[in-house]
Amino acid sequence: MNFMQAVQVCLSKYVDFSGRARRSEFWWFSLFQFIVAIVASFLGDIVSSVVGLALLLPALAVGARRLHDIGKSGWLQLIVLIPLLGILVLIYFWVQPGATESNAHGEVTA
Repeated sequence: MNFMQAVQVCLSKYVDFSGRARRSEFWWFSLFQFIVAIVASFLGDIVSSVVGLALLLPALAVGARRLHDIGKSGWLQLIVLIPLLGILVLIYFWVQPGATESNAHGEVTA
């Protein structure tokens, strides 16, 4: 999956927390978020806040789908509430290769 495909898929599945997302989809969308956040920060606080809120749900959705791809629950994202350790554990999970067989969250994505 390339950059544009990942952004299109993530924005079209705006609040779709079901299914699976491959590493490329997750990381390309994360890069998109990072770039958009930097550009929005130059445009002012209000624009930056609106953009951050607009991208919050798709970010949570793709994060949950990424965890589903490795066979974990999307609720595991709440571990980020543990300072420092939580985000490190999530990053570890997000970089893991996806399951090669079907799991409770669906079929293997292409």
